[in-house]
Parts: sequence; structure tokens; C-alpha cells
Amino acid sequence: MNDAETMQRRLPLWRVLLALALFAAGYAVANRYQLTHGVLYRWAAGDMASAAANFGWLALQGAALLAALWLLPTRWMTAALALAFVSVLVNLGFGMTVADTLDAGKLAWLLAETRQAGPAMGEFFGPLVLALAQAVVATGLFWAARKVLAPRKGALALGLFALALPTLLGLIWLPAAGAAERNVYSLALRVAAAEPPPARAAVSIAPDTAGTPRHVVWIVDESIAYDPFARLIAPRLAALQPVDFGRAWAMGNCSAPANVALRSGVAVDRAGPEMDLRATPSIWAYAKKAGYRTLLVEAQVDGPPQNLLLLPELALVDETLNMAGDMDTDRRVAGWLNGQLKSGERSFTFVVLRGVHFQYRDHFPVGTVPTDAPPAEQYRAALTYSKRDFFETLLEGVDRADVAIAYTSDHGQNIAPDTLPHCSRDGVRTEYEVPLLAFLSPERSAVYDDSPREGHSLSQLFPETLVWMGYDRTAAEAAYDNGLTRGPRRYVRFGRGVVPLGAGDRVEVTVSETPEF
Repeated sequence: MNDAETMQRRLPLWRVLLALALFAAGYAVANRYQLTHGVLYRWAAGDMASAAANFGWLALQGAALLAALWLLPTRWMTAALALAFVSVLVNLGFGMTVADTLDAGKLAWLLAETRQAGPAMGEFFGPLVLALAQAVVATGLFWAARKVLAPRKGALALGLFALALPTLLGLIWLPAAGAAERNVYSLALRVAAAEPPPARAAVSIAPDTAGTPRHVVWIVDESIAYDPFARLIAPRLAALQPVDFGRAWAMGNCSAPANVALRSGVAVDRAGPEMDLRATPSIWAYAKKAGYRTLLVEAQVDGPPQNLLLLPELALVDETLNMAGDMDTDRRVAGWLNGQLKSGERSFTFVVLRGVHFQYRDHFPVGTVPTDAPPAEQYRAALTYSKRDFFETLLEGVDRADVAIAYTSDHGQNIAPDTLPHCSRDGVRTEYEVPLLAFLSPERSAVYDDSPREGHSLSQLFPETLVWMGYDRTAAEAAYDNGLTRGPRRYVRFGRGVVPLGAGDRVEVTVSETPEF
């Protein structure tokens, strides 16, 4: 053994300690959210066992990474660091914007929302740049730790084993705290290996379609907060005589879970972590059984339908129309719908409007408000422009006896400064408060003369729509929730993990007797 090899094997203690300090600092930066949520919060809540288990698992994963960095040859180490950097960046970016940690359900949601990446980059540019800087710092500290350790030569097999060890252990024991440098890949594998969605259940009740409207329409707007809508838009609609149900509560503060719940229908009496919304008949199946042709209008993004509309459900949609475009998209959609409502064919149309998703300045002409206007002023400008003559265009010359139209939003919006507008981890009430209106014939409108004008849940729209389609009210309400003639039986809200990925998975759902937080 020559002198160089001896020095490599017998590092001075100070170098070992320095390397450990550098690595620990980098690991703490990379895993700041895992440490905060999985260890510190658990400890503060008195759950010492979970805090200790999560810390121990993170420490083991860190030790494995450090060993791999010391043992792997330079090229392999560089590849490992590059992969770690990407995973750390995703974790920190997610944490910096929504203050939460990744799991398989949230990663599935994140992948489903990739077409909103542009607006998200614009809205959260500062936090994402900070996340990038932190990922660079963490990776740089990992690299510095390796340099101080004087990497061992000829240990490729041992290095690869150390790198793979946590993954191998995870096949046997899968704790919650996956380390940031590797969890994107393990979670992505879990998402890719998810069980296929179940077949949709068949509709078990028969409709009586005599006297039902020729056209039933759901218009689901994007990010429409109730209070601004009530001040700016609702007063202009008096001439159109809508049934205004007032402040209603969405079933999610993110688009995907809110839309899944709307389309699937929620049996509120049985709502809980074990439910699988993918197995319900869905609004499409009820519409088809009632003799309606089913149409989906997508006005937000190009390409395949979004919001977790999976193949078994998509098979129930007769036609999908992509109408995504510029800030005048919703007005064009209203014009197209106006023509559709005058056609003789029975149809059920689900419309996803462009709405006013952040960034708000993308939804009104330049110069409408100052460029440095606060978010609330930008939001008001965006909402006013988006809906400036939408409803008038929609209903011009339409025979109201032929139609039943519901208008709402997938979720609300928190327009306070320096906050996440929607989809926040804990959620605030304005993220759930949405308008709910119906445009009906005078005879159908009269049914709701004594209906509450505050406090409805969007879970009630599904059974009420079944009544419009000719299904028995008692049966529809027993299967899902009270209709809109009275208040809801329960309030149900879904998180990002709205669908299970495999047997035994639990969905994110909260059930309460009141809408208050």
C-alpha cells in the first residue's frame, strides 16, 4: 500500500467531521419540509414515535447517500448528484409554493396539473427561484462533502448498493418520510404502477324523461371567488332572472379534486377515506341513460382532457371539443353554447371555462389597471373582463323552457397579498366559496322559491341535475345528497389525493356538518 492510499483510508478526524457537517447541512436544506412536517410537527403534537421513526428513516437514507457519494467513481457520483438535484428541486419547489410534502397522491395531482406550469411559473417565480437556489446549495454541499472525504477508489459495487439500499428497504417497509433526493423517483414508480381505474358502476334507476329540458348544461368556471362575483357580476344578471343560490361551498380548493367530485357525484352519507369516486356511474352515465348526447368543452388547455378524467369516464363522453385560446375564450364559448342550446338534439354539456386562473394579468388587456396593481385589483379586472357579457351572449334568443343551466366555479380564490390563491395545504374559506346559479324556465325556477340562498354545497348539484334529467328526486337524494331545494346533509371537501392509486390507499377527504373551518 502506497502513502496516497494510506492517507485515503486514514482521513484525519477533522476532515471526517467537516465532511459530515457539510453533508448534514446540505441534507437539512434538501429535506427541510420532510424534517419540519415529519419530525418537528410530529414531535410538537406529542407523537414521539412517529417523529423518531421519520427521523431515523431520513437519517438512514442520508447515511446511504453519503456512503454512495464516497464510494462511487466520479462519473457515477455526478449522475447520482444530478438525479438527486432534480428530486430535491421538485420537493423544494412544491414545498415553497404549497408548504407541504410530496406523496404519491400529490405527485399524481402534480403530474395532472403540468399544463398549468406556465401560469404557476409566473405566479410563483420568486419562491421557485429560491427553491432552485436552495437545491443548488444542497447539491453543492453534497459535492463538497465528497471532496473533503477523498473518495475511495474501486468501490462501484458498494456505492451502487448503498445508493439502492433505502429503495430495497422501502419495498419491505414504506414509511411516510421519503427523503427529498430520491422520493420523486420512488413515488413516480408508484404512480406508474398504479392499478388501472375500476369500471364505472351502472345507473340503477330509470328516468322519466317526459317534460325534461332538451339541453342540460354545467358551466364550471375557473377560480371564481364568491364575494367579487356577487359585487361585480351578479347585479348585472337581474334581467336574465337566474335562480341565485348565493354563497355555495366547493368540494375542493384545487381544480382536479373539485372537478372529479362534481363529475362523479358524492354519496355524502358514506363519504370517507375509503371511497373511490372513480367507481360511481358519473354524471355522464346518468345523462346518457336519460337520452342526452354528452359533450365536454375544454376551454383551459390544449390536448387531452384534464382534471383526472380517466379512460373509463372518458368513454362515456360522446364528443370532446377543445376551445382553449386567448383572454376572449369564454365569450367565444358562450357564443358556441348559444347555438348548441338552439339545436334540436338532446344534449348534456359539461363546460370547463378559462376563467381567471392566476396569473390574473393574463385575463385582461394591458392598461386596464396599473402594472403594479395589488392582486385584488388585478383579480377584479380579470373577473370583470372575463364575464363582461358572457351570460347575455349565452342566453340571447334561447327558449328557457328548453334548457336547464347551472353555473358555478371549481373552487374560489384567496386574493389576499402574499398568499397562495388556491390549493393551499390547509385551505381558507375563500378558496371554497363559489357562486351557484341556475338559468331555468319560470316553472322550474318556482321550485326554488323557498330554497336557502346561502350555504349550499356543490355536492347538491349532482342530485338536482338528475331531477332535471327526469330521475326521481327521492332516489337521487338518497343516493347522493339533498337537492337544491334545501341545505346539504354534510359538507365534503377533497384534497389533492382524491383518487386511490392502489388497494388499501386512503383518499384525502374532510367531512363536516357545517361549512365553517
